[in-house]
Amino acid sequence: MSNLRRVLERQQKEREEIQRRHDEEDRDADEEEEQMLAAAVCMVNQSRQHRRPRAPNVDRRRESRGKNLLEDYFIPNSLYPVHKFRERYRMQPHLFQKIMHDICNYDTYFIQKHDVVGVLGLIPEQKLTAALRMLAYGASAEQVDEIARIGVFSLFY
Repeated sequence: MSNLRRVLERQQKEREEIQRRHDEEDRDADEEEEQMLAAAVCMVNQSRQHRRPRAPNVDRRRESRGKNLLEDYFIPNSLYPVHKFRERYRMQPHLFQKIMHDICNYDTYFIQKHDVVGVLGLIPEQKLTAALRMLAYGASAEQVDEIARIGVFSLFY
């Protein structure tokens, strides 16, 4: 019986030793996880500290420029006659309207929408005019901003 008792005691000690090692491994893993989490928090805080402040929004008076564009070319009895539209856009107004209709159906970027704060965005005529000028004349984003009041960021994103 004493041999059996010794075997059972030895097995019990082995089980306890295995359990103790598992507990230590769990503690080590928990400590390692806590250290990794602390390091991640430090990295996030550091990256926030080094960020440049966001540039303030520039009021480009886009609404008034869009209204002017419509009054200049796109409404009945517009300021400029059809031949001026043809000179400036190198196409007939009906072709421009067809392109605008098709591109608005193809890509929602060209549709007028509200932004995050509820401000109404650019009209499709402004966006298409900017795109056409960049394509046809190689106009830079800054030049298009002066004409259509579209910021550089808005043109590319």
